[in-house]
Amino acid sequence: MWYNKKRGVMMKKLEQGLFVGERALYNSSNLIIEDSTFENGESPLKESDNIKIYNSIFKWKYPLWYCHDIFVKDSTLLDTARSGIWYTDNIEIIDSTIEAPKTFRRAKNITLNNVYLPNAEETLWTCENIKINHVVAKGNYFGMNCKNIIISDFNLDGNYAFDGASNIEIHNAKMLSKDSFWNCDNVTVYDSTIIGEYLGWNSKNITLINCTIDALQGMCYMENLKLINCKLLNTNLAFEYSTVDASVNSKIDSVKNPISGKIVAKEIGEIILEKDLIDPRKTEIIEENKKSE
Repeated sequence: MWYNKKRGVMMKKLEQGLFVGERALYNSSNLIIEDSTFENGESPLKESDNIKIYNSIFKWKYPLWYCHDIFVKDSTLLDTARSGIWYTDNIEIIDSTIEAPKTFRRAKNITLNNVYLPNAEETLWTCENIKINHVVAKGNYFGMNCKNIIISDFNLDGNYAFDGASNIEIHNAKMLSKDSFWNCDNVTVYDSTIIGEYLGWNSKNITLINCTIDALQGMCYMENLKLINCKLLNTNLAFEYSTVDASVNSKIDSVKNPISGKIVAKEIGEIILEKDLIDPRKTEIIEENKKSE
């Protein structure tokens, strides 16, 4: 038995356990689980509370549903542990691998630190209050409809990331993601690289600072878009029907029909302003290389 000072309770320790069958440790409380394996059997820790898990393996579906106050370290959720963490509140996972898709649904107060997600398809849907640090993920539809997210040192390979999400702050990320940040509100991205066509459509209150963007027809149909000291590589037909304040430290291949605002760039290959669709007078466009000629 171990005493948990924070909670003022005794913790029972289970070591080198092999847990088999549905709901093997259902509705458990105040457990430390070490060096253990959860074999075939759904929902082994469903409805559990105050569980600390170390160096353990989950091999089957729904391991941590409807749980509270969960800590996981040096552990693995195999591909077969799919849909693993739904409706759970207050969970921290560090130094672990989550191979399973569809992890985290309608959960809140989530911390991921040094976690590898090689099959993150449809992961983190409709969750809130999320902290992500030093995470590598691969899979489409990551972070859909989530809110209140802080991210640092993040590497994502997957399309349609963060669709419908809000209140996001990202630092030092690399995202290979087509159609990322669609339908979002209140997103700020610092010191990051985003590669993928159709970036940010139908979103509002989006700020990119010191970022490198490569996006065919990127940043269209956006409201209150800000770019501060960014580079736009291989980016054409940008800002269509967007309200934009952009300071771009590179050439832009082409700009098409912004609604209003200001665009400053080193050079713009083509400026398309169709007077029957927008009022060109509402957008100030400055090409710095032409000013210096």
